[in-house]
Amino acid sequence: MSMDLSSLASSATPIAVGGIAGFLAGYAIKKVIKIVLIIAGLMIVAVVALGYQQYVSVDWSKIQDAGTGLMGNVSNTKLPGTEQSISSIMAAFGIPLVGSLAAGFILGFIKG
Repeated sequence: MSMDLSSLASSATPIAVGGIAGFLAGYAIKKVIKIVLIIAGLMIVAVVALGYQQYVSVDWSKIQDAGTGLMGNVSNTKLPGTEQSISSIMAAFGIPLVGSLAAGFILGFIKG
């Protein structure tokens, strides 16, 4: 019982490409998130410090309302293309590609 090398290569290619692309995407997204959160944290610390020194007056209730409204809008927004079912998306891209992309993304996000 011999396995054809070309069929093995055609099966392994989408898995390898998906895994590598997922890893790179996860790694890059985690790095970007870190930078954005550090900048946001520094800005919040600056506003709190300026408010403590009474250089500025901060209405925290308005900031809280704005943040709550923003999070409510984000959670209620429908993403484009959500009319399709997950099975049709997986059938279009192929289960090995999607699975390896997800696994690579998780590994890249953990390592990032």
